[in-house]
Formats: sequence, structure tokens, C-alpha cells
Amino acid sequence: MHRCIGVNTWVWTSPLTDESLGRLAPRIARMGFEAVELPLEAVGDWSAHRARDLLDSLGLRAVVVGAMGSGRSLLERAGNVPATQQYLRVCIETARVVGSPVVAGPFYAPTGVTWRMSADEREDAAAQLRRNLAPLAEVASDSGVTIAIEPLNRYETSVVNTVEQAIDVFAPLFGAGVGLALDTYHLNIEEKRPTDAIRAAGRAIAHVQVCGSDRGPVGDDHTDWPAVLDALDDAGYDGILGVESFTGDNATIAVAASVWRPLAASQDALAERSLAYLTALADSRHRAESGAGDMREKEQPWRTTP
Repeated sequence: MHRCIGVNTWVWTSPLTDESLGRLAPRIARMGFEAVELPLEAVGDWSAHRARDLLDSLGLRAVVVGAMGSGRSLLERAGNVPATQQYLRVCIETARVVGSPVVAGPFYAPTGVTWRMSADEREDAAAQLRRNLAPLAEVASDSGVTIAIEPLNRYETSVVNTVEQAIDVFAPLFGAGVGLALDTYHLNIEEKRPTDAIRAAGRAIAHVQVCGSDRGPVGDDHTDWPAVLDALDDAGYDGILGVESFTGDNATIAVAASVWRPLAASQDALAERSLAYLTALADSRHRAESGAGDMREKEQPWRTTP
């Protein structure tokens, strides 16, 4: 199965602007990526129409990624729900314009905000999330876009940490403009077996982000990447794999993502090593599948090609 591999502009810069995308997109295309994740940190940071025209000219696909900064939440206790809903409407419209199949992110509460909840409080929070997300799901579905909800690790949120929790909260909305965004960094921290969690998510998976277990390059880490790709195949996911990591040059994003040291020799190296590893892995899997197919033909000589 061919894997479309993309990269998030957070690898190099934050916030994304028209100017920085103009510099980065040609470089990303030259590296050999087929898609680019476009974070919309604040409404107006960059133009959807300009981004669409630029990416089209470079043959790059777009993925819109949301950012849950201070005050953004679909839970009343954690932020301004109406303002967050309006922000997500803009994200959905932006995705429609640039041709992104998803708007991906942890859209339940501000990243980095945590608090304890009793079982009853969690049940109330789940109901509130479904109630506040439902009208946005309808907007997304009408726009041909899926809101892909991302579970985050326990240090970044106390609301949704695992695939099981995400299914419990959002399953009633799946298939109607809502799905899941899985990030291998968070899966590595929170799931007992990440591959089992991927298979459990199944057809609800709308987007996948990848990086090394230390937020560095894919393949330089302990993750069993062949097993991850096998699990994604079993789940029926054939969408984009977006390499997501962060630059330490921007103080705000470095603190938010806990980037305290270089994650690779350079940010270009982080992206390029990830792409090279994933491409080589995909090629080896394809050769193995082709070889198995050839062997089956030899073992079953009565089969003929029409």
C-alpha cells in the first residue's frame, strides 16, 4: 500500500504565516514529501486561498491542524466554548478551501491544562463535549471535512489520553464529520500496546501523525514501525502519515512541546531522515508483498491472468 507522507511546518516554525509557508513549501516539496500539515494557530495567520494555490503549484496535499491555546475548549470549565466553536468553523472552512480531508487536533481543552475528575465529572464532561461538538460535526460533514480528535498524553491533558477514552466519548459522532487523529508519540506514552489501540480505532482513524518516541526522526527510535504500519493496514487506514515535531527556536512552542534539546542534527535532518526511513520501509514492504504474490503464483500454477 502506498503511503502518502507529509510533514508539519511546526518542524521549522511557529506560527505559520504566508511568508514562512512561501519559504518552506518549496523546500518540503524538494525533499520529496507529498503533503504538508498547516497549523492554524490564530485566525488570519495565513490565507487559505494563497496556501491552496501555492501547494497546488508544488503538487503538495494539505492537512489543516488546529492549535488549542489558552482559552480554547469545548468544555466550559476550561475555556470559552462559543469562541472555540467559531475558531473550529474557521478551521473547517480553511480545510475546505485548501482541500484538506481533515481538521486534526485535541479540540476538547487547552493543551497543557490538566485537572482531576471524578467518574461523574468525566461523564458530565463527555456529554458536554458531544453536545458542543455535534453542530460542528454537521458543518464539517457538509463541507466534506472530518474533525479528527487527537488523544494527548497525560502531561498535556487530563481529558482524553487513550484511544479507548476517545471512543467512549466521541463514538456517537463517528462517521458524521468526526473521527480520530492518532499520534505515535502519544500512543507510545499512553497505550499498553500501541498497535492494539490502532486496530481498536479502526475505521474511525481520520489522520495519523508520526515521529520518533523522543519526538525526533522516525526510525531512530525504539518504535516497531513495521508493526505500526501493519496495524494501520489492518485498521483500513490508507491516508496521510504526517511527520510532526517541533522547533526549539520558538520559545512559546519549545515550552509547550517540552523541546529542551536538539532532536536531530538540524530540523531539515529530522524531516529528511523520517521521510527516508518511511520510504525505505514502504519499499521493503512492497517488495515483500510482491514476492509473496509471486510465490503464490508459483504454488498455484492453475491461476491465469485474464
